[in-house]
Amino acid sequence: MTDIVAFKNVIKRYPGGKIALDGVSLHLERGEMAFLTGHSGAGKSTLMKLIGLIERPTRGQVVINGTNLAAVKRRQIPRYRQRLGLIFQNYNLLFDRTVFDNVALPLVIRGLGHADIARRVRAALDTVGLLSLERKFPITLSGGEQQRVGIARAVVDRPYLLLADEPTGNLDPALSADIMRLFMRLNEAGTSIMIATHAIDLVERMGHRRIRLDHGHLENG
Repeated sequence: MTDIVAFKNVIKRYPGGKIALDGVSLHLERGEMAFLTGHSGAGKSTLMKLIGLIERPTRGQVVINGTNLAAVKRRQIPRYRQRLGLIFQNYNLLFDRTVFDNVALPLVIRGLGHADIARRVRAALDTVGLLSLERKFPITLSGGEQQRVGIARAVVDRPYLLLADEPTGNLDPALSADIMRLFMRLNEAGTSIMIATHAIDLVERMGHRRIRLDHGHLENG
């Protein structure tokens, strides 16, 4: 099985000297689901930002789906991100657009036709159990439903890799478990997934690999 994510001795130092990642080497296999854990400030979000090309490493190599990210030029970053699914703790939804329009946004940016957009959006909403809410506005939805809209938007363009940064941080335990089960179903359908989370009790029940960071160092995984 080939790696979808490979970090090779990656160091990330921010201006002022703070080292967020210090010699991190790890991999995520194609089709795998893994949890990235560690205390606040351990380097989880920085690692995600390096995969998303929001940040660049100070040293070392980040290889995603066979592409060394050092070779991706600034103007190529939007195209690179099209095949990544990004899910945020605060959902990042547009509250003046309907659920349908929020999920459709990545496809509209790509310039797909109306019929193709409608088919893909409804398939994504069906996957997360929100097909009946496509004409609602996000402000009328619960926190769990808003997070599901964010997940639908992340998977609507069929990403090869899904990154979720604290996706259950604002949800109660029951809703958090529902969202994690949804991730498991997406993974079973073939999507590679990396989830950064503090929800250790939930992670331990899921049975997937755990990658733990401690002050920028890889503890295991």
